[in-house]
Amino acid sequence: MDTLKHTPLYNLHVEQGGKVIDFGGWALPVQYSSILAEHKAVRECAGLFDVSHMGEVVVQGGGAYDFLQKVLTNDIESMVPGRCRYSAMCYEDGGTVDDILVCMYARDHYLLVVNASNTDKDFEWLKSNVFGDVKLENQSAAWGQLALQGPRFMEVLENAKVGEVPAKYYTFVPESTVGGIPCMIARTGYTGEAGVEIYCKAEDTAAIYKALLSAGEPVGMLPCGLGARDTLRFEASMPLYGHELSKDITPLECGIGFAVKLEKPSFIGKEALLKPLKRVRIGLKLTDRGVAREHSDVYAGDKLIGFVTSGGVAPTLGGNYAMALIDIAYEGNTEFEIDVRGRRIGAQKAEMPFYKRAK
Repeated sequence: MDTLKHTPLYNLHVEQGGKVIDFGGWALPVQYSSILAEHKAVRECAGLFDVSHMGEVVVQGGGAYDFLQKVLTNDIESMVPGRCRYSAMCYEDGGTVDDILVCMYARDHYLLVVNASNTDKDFEWLKSNVFGDVKLENQSAAWGQLALQGPRFMEVLENAKVGEVPAKYYTFVPESTVGGIPCMIARTGYTGEAGVEIYCKAEDTAAIYKALLSAGEPVGMLPCGLGARDTLRFEASMPLYGHELSKDITPLECGIGFAVKLEKPSFIGKEALLKPLKRVRIGLKLTDRGVAREHSDVYAGDKLIGFVTSGGVAPTLGGNYAMALIDIAYEGNTEFEIDVRGRRIGAQKAEMPFYKRAK
């Protein structure tokens, strides 16, 4: 593990018995107790994740707004300070550079939260397209980030003597505190549950993490690893870069058209995205025994029509599910087959998200 990148919490993960693995060059816990127990805790109570490996890029300057309108598929015209917005960034051919979170401090100051494995690539791509009065800074190493997710997240925050908390989904408070420690708190999420992300200085991450662990004990919160994070996002049918999105899969094929505003005058990849859609992401519930893994072939009758992008057990729902990218001509079909290790197993089209929390 010495050759891998470490988050500010690496030593704590080891001390607390986290099962640390190589995750895209980072040493991160895949689980503490068990993936199922941690998954259940987030669905029913609360869970705490170390997501400090995520990247943070600051965009500042008088040209920041115009620059981001060029490189983002979403429209930031209606954003105001304190708002977050989900977007993709595309290559000229429509393939996805990354899916990101945009946080607006001011019209000349934004924070982009990018996927960990794409941080360096994204930063270089942004630099190669920059124009005007814009300053780009990759501040990833200076930040720590924690995700507190689950229906009782507010109780945990209150026990930790939190300062101001964002009241609405996809908003953030730039200056708050947890246990008296300065931080930024955003109300977004990647589990299908309510919750927050807490951004802080790297050197303050361990103190905030410990404060939240202590505050979560009375409500049954668990520290969680990447295993539960993946099963939770999978149940909620949220795309994962490298699976549902990639340089070869466009945001429209993935089904995140809400983050693509084709009415914008121009942005990188727009012309390609205006072309008729040939593939689409669908949800599947397996009707035979077996687990559909990434890249498994999907058939309609004897016709190979696509492949699985993510598959596995949905612990909350019971049963095995999959997301697949298929030929759009077969989008209306309800019955499919998936090749699992040379054996065809049945699957039915399933509405996404597979899991949706009660309001």
